[in-house]
Amino acid sequence: MIMGISRAIFTYLIFPGIAFSFFMGGIGWWLERKLSARFQYRVGPPWYQTFLDLAKLFIKETTIPTGAVKTLFVISPLISFSATAMFSAIVAQGYFFQKNAVADVIVLLYLLIIPSLFIILGAFSSRNALALVGAARETKLMLAYEFVFIISLIIVIIKSGGSILLSDIIRYQAQNGMHLKSASGFIAITLSIFYIQAKLGIVPFDMAEADQEIMAGTMIEYSGPLLGFFRASKTLLYFSLPLFIITLLGVVPGDTLPAKILFVALEYLIVILIISIIKNINPRARIKDALSFFWFFLSPLGIIGILLALKGM
Repeated sequence: MIMGISRAIFTYLIFPGIAFSFFMGGIGWWLERKLSARFQYRVGPPWYQTFLDLAKLFIKETTIPTGAVKTLFVISPLISFSATAMFSAIVAQGYFFQKNAVADVIVLLYLLIIPSLFIILGAFSSRNALALVGAARETKLMLAYEFVFIISLIIVIIKSGGSILLSDIIRYQAQNGMHLKSASGFIAITLSIFYIQAKLGIVPFDMAEADQEIMAGTMIEYSGPLLGFFRASKTLLYFSLPLFIITLLGVVPGDTLPAKILFVALEYLIVILIISIIKNINPRARIKDALSFFWFFLSPLGIIGILLALKGM
């Protein structure tokens, strides 16, 4: 029994759990920054720069603004990180070992919504005018990108025979081929890519933290370890969120752990490349244009994907 508990702790905290997801997220963030640098004819940072930047935050002083709602201001990054860590551990377990007592897509969707909600609440609790602008932008954007992602989840559920369990979705693709090969699956992956871009606040959807406009917006009053927890959450999502999308739509046959690692590494690199290309060929969108893009282009496209999935296409 003790060995079983130790093994469970190891898998959830080390591999393929939180520590592995954090490391891979840091590498993914570095790859995206490196690719962006090469697009702009710059050298770019070394591979360990992301980890150094995070470590630096955790040894700095934390300042709490005068007039802030201190309790909410302090717990927001902690809850955001906790939800992200739990999401990362469950998704990694689901992909690599197909262990998911509670890992259905509804639970995972809840866990994904929590970090965004507490970024908004943390910004509001700071009572900084620029943070309020960033929080308002993030709230509007969240209503758009979360709806689009729910549509892509509906497509996946339909194509998986109505199951919401991660293990069933993986098993169905292993037996019948990955959903990505179908027309509706291609639509779902398209929606999911833009969802990742907006969820992580990557150009052109970085208006909530626009440095040149609102001086980091939602993050303007955060410093030290509190800011570090928000950045650590983003680092985790840099890997676990693409891994979640790959698990839903791009699982390929591979019974051994090395095969699974190889396949997910290749697909992850493709996702990072696409994200970097989108970032470097588009300027920051206005919030009005971003909402129009999600609601009036991606949403109808998603409805077409649902109809195609119902027809088995």
